[in-house]
Amino acid sequence: MQIAVPAENHEGERRVALVPESVKKLSKSGIAIAVESGLGLKAGFSDEDYTEAGATVSSSRQELMASGDIVLRVRKPALEEVASIKKGAVHISYLDPYNENETVDALAAQGVSAISMEMIPRTTRAQKMDALSSQANLAGYVMVILAAQKLDRILPMMMTPAGTISPAKVFVIGAGVAGLQAIATAKRLGARVEAFDTRPVVAEQVQSLGAKFVDIDLGETGQTKDGYAKELTAEQLEMQRQGMKQVISQSDIVITTAQVFGRPAPRIVTQDMVDVMKQGGVIVDMAVDSGGNVEGSKSGETVVVSGVSIIGVSNLPAEVCRDASQMYSANLFNLVSEFWDEEGKTFNLNLEDDILKGCVITHDGGIVNEAIKTLRDGQDRTQPKKES
Repeated sequence: MQIAVPAENHEGERRVALVPESVKKLSKSGIAIAVESGLGLKAGFSDEDYTEAGATVSSSRQELMASGDIVLRVRKPALEEVASIKKGAVHISYLDPYNENETVDALAAQGVSAISMEMIPRTTRAQKMDALSSQANLAGYVMVILAAQKLDRILPMMMTPAGTISPAKVFVIGAGVAGLQAIATAKRLGARVEAFDTRPVVAEQVQSLGAKFVDIDLGETGQTKDGYAKELTAEQLEMQRQGMKQVISQSDIVITTAQVFGRPAPRIVTQDMVDVMKQGGVIVDMAVDSGGNVEGSKSGETVVVSGVSIIGVSNLPAEVCRDASQMYSANLFNLVSEFWDEEGKTFNLNLEDDILKGCVITHDGGIVNEAIKTLRDGQDRTQPKKES
């Protein structure tokens, strides 16, 4: 059994799927590991680090891909690269299966068992494999640091002989994993923090971090069984905007973290809300790559609108790629270890297991994930019929 780890070739991706520490642990289980030369350079890991940990370093990407019984990576494979993967191999990465139909179909046609890291269930047992949460934690931290660097004032209160500087006001929209980490980071830096979420159930978590929970009466809201916020109606969205607009007008930094898995991000900060913000203020849009929470935000850019800097950094965890790699690698190590059959020296792909049932997308030449099959069925039924 061999694990193959190709280098990431997506523009701006500095994370790696497996760090030397995880290589060492997996090698002890009797798994051979091969990595592409230069795999970890952007994250601070040399080829020598990998060989010392027990991996073989390959200079041929195509041969590496063809040799892997398990292929580990951060990003989804390029469409043209799927044919290089061994038939029957297990491929584990972020996959975006709700939107990447061609890639999913190609993996199925190649006979690859594809596991999507985005689809790991949010259960107690799967926590240690939950890459979305581990990376969102880092994204929450990075957003505050980027905003603090851009802001034209300091975050904490400072009392000096020259006078007292009041603390900066930070408003965090969305109190999921990333939002809670943003709140904690801003508080550690001394800011006065307020936060809003459509789920009243998170108010206690916000307050436990020392922030004020902004209470906007939206009527009936809630969360899904997986802990995500439910989509709001048009009327609720307008009520939310008006309530947030008041808070934004008093804020120095606004951080948005609202995302709906598998769908475009909701637009929650509109131009009129940006217009009322303080001159020199900063907004960080975590959802910029999935449509953006903020009107005017641009992926990979910082734009200035009405005197406000809107930061749209793509791939926030990659800004702290060494720690992000270590956390993602630990998620993959835990996933492989959980289903590793020590006696048979194989990866036990039991599709009846609750975790695998949620995250295995393709297997044995077809799509096996119920959520993706249901989505495909719905799409097929809405397609216009062709005239014969």
